Amino acid sequence: MTRVVGVNAGAYMGGAAGAGARAGVDADVDRGLELNGAPLPGGVALEDFDTGVLDEPDALAFPADFADEFDVARAVISGLGIAAPTGLGVEEYWQATLEGRSAIGLPTRFDVSAYPAKLAAEIPEFVARERVPGRLIRQTDRATQLGLVATGEALADAGLDLDRLPEFDVGVVTAASAGGIEFGQRELGHLWSKGKQFVSAYQSFAWFFAATAGQISIRHATRGPSGVLVTEQSGGIDALGQARRVVRKGTPVVISGSVDGGLCPWGWMGQLATGRLSTSVDPARAFRPFAADADGYVPGEGGAIVVVEDAESAQARGLGRGYGEIVGYAATFDPGPKSLERARLAGRPAPLPGLRRAAELALCDAGLRPEQVDVVFADAAGVPELDRIEAFMLRDLFGPYGVPVTAPKTMTGRLIGGGASLDVATALLALRDGVIPPTVNVGEPASEYELDLVTEARHRSLHTALVLARGYGGFNSALVVRS
Repeated sequence: MTRVVGVNAGAYMGGAAGAGARAGVDADVDRGLELNGAPLPGGVALEDFDTGVLDEPDALAFPADFADEFDVARAVISGLGIAAPTGLGVEEYWQATLEGRSAIGLPTRFDVSAYPAKLAAEIPEFVARERVPGRLIRQTDRATQLGLVATGEALADAGLDLDRLPEFDVGVVTAASAGGIEFGQRELGHLWSKGKQFVSAYQSFAWFFAATAGQISIRHATRGPSGVLVTEQSGGIDALGQARRVVRKGTPVVISGSVDGGLCPWGWMGQLATGRLSTSVDPARAFRPFAADADGYVPGEGGAIVVVEDAESAQARGLGRGYGEIVGYAATFDPGPKSLERARLAGRPAPLPGLRRAAELALCDAGLRPEQVDVVFADAAGVPELDRIEAFMLRDLFGPYGVPVTAPKTMTGRLIGGGASLDVATALLALRDGVIPPTVNVGEPASEYELDLVTEARHRSLHTALVLARGYGGFNSALVVRS
């Protein structure tokens, strides 16, 4: 049996930010380092993860009481804060989501007429001066301001009075795609058009991808472990995975998740460069993941901030499991060109994309089998090739039409770093209320996918949700939450 020791899948996750190389398995699943060299089950070797070949996926199952067996803290989500195009605040967002109200339309904050992509999903009712202290408005990007508002809601929802907690008992772990893009665009415009003396001194940090985490920490006087993950659109899940790790290492409370944005020319060009934006001008047809004629996605702004708390701490405050427990997490990379070439030269099958490995490893981490999952919140790229990969993965893992699949992000667009954490918050609300929110504007998915795509709100008993996310550049992440 091969023991995986000292491999930290996302070595950059140890507190420093960055998009550094990740191994094929998250450090919480590779418990070699953190849990005294515990071997991976079934004799799975490190090279299996490196190449993406898992010959015996059924062997990947930790016992359901794994956390108890290894005496690690359980992490629950005790508070939610949401800033989304369809609602500013948890209940406003949730009501709009259940009703299937879309926020996709023409952007109002910049002119898109010269660009091939015309549609976005903005948060229309947000006025910073009504919700953020004036001194902070001058220092912060719009995404950071939204993040501060969502943080305040999450802490209030959790019933936490941070003044009563030791300052080192609260950490902050967020995700970002690039930082304060709108702030940076404005100040660089001042530099080019007026001169350097007109550039705000706050440009030195407001554009930085760690700005939101820093401002949250300063505003709430937290001094526990903090960090930022930059894994593009999978970042919101990766932040929560890291938050769980921090809780397991002894920090009782972690503010986590992501709120992201960048609906401005600079941010727009960055997303256009991926080749994945829809060029449709019809809001009802622009973002239709799993549809036979899908042609890309629509960008949006927003996300969710959540309070991740040690379960014993939450129980002591009378919250029980809160909204739910993070029971499984994993992150993988898609194979790069060198891996593909090595496989070709060795006469091996080409490595598969990493999304299935992420899902399997997250379920393995949770001690669950696929049939125990009640709903999947899909990555739902809206790009035909990526939709096909995800749909076939879900079909192979769960069986044809084997699990309800939904993508509420069809109402909000893809929120870059903030989208995955919003999906997790949405999954928790679904578990709370026993209802799967709909995927809008798709109708029926392509028949070859054999997906049970939820297109109208569906009431049913829900206990376990799998949330999937992918980021540009090969990032894959999966999170399992249970009520």
